[in-house]
Amino acid sequence: MILVDTSVLSLAFRRRRQSQPEPRPVQIFRRLILEDTPVAIPGIVLQEILSGVRTDIQFARLQRLLEAFSILTAERQDHVLAAQISNACRRKGLSMSAVDCLIAALATSREAFLFTLDEDFSRMAPNCGLKLYNTEVRTS
Repeated sequence: MILVDTSVLSLAFRRRRQSQPEPRPVQIFRRLILEDTPVAIPGIVLQEILSGVRTDIQFARLQRLLEAFSILTAERQDHVLAAQISNACRRKGLSMSAVDCLIAALATSREAFLFTLDEDFSRMAPNCGLKLYNTEVRTS
């Protein structure tokens, strides 16, 4: 399974001019969907992506689009693991947000890959066993 982070969803659902090419991460995300790859969104990512919407019409539209994806909600053990990840990172001199630690915990506990554009997760990964979805392996 691949968990999709806010950074990818934000880019994928951002409006762009017809003349602008689709960014590579969006192409990869689209391919994952078309290939029926198991893709899920952490519940906190759903909240983050919907929190950035300006109008009720845009909110409703985005909410409808996101209904197609499974939502992975955190359980008690995920919050405990998120705290452990935060502590492990802090011991290495890294300060990570609670939200990012929770996303990493969800991916780690479910043995999923995280598809993200956020470099914080690259710094976090060696300290917690987080597996990042490598977009460089796939070609257009």
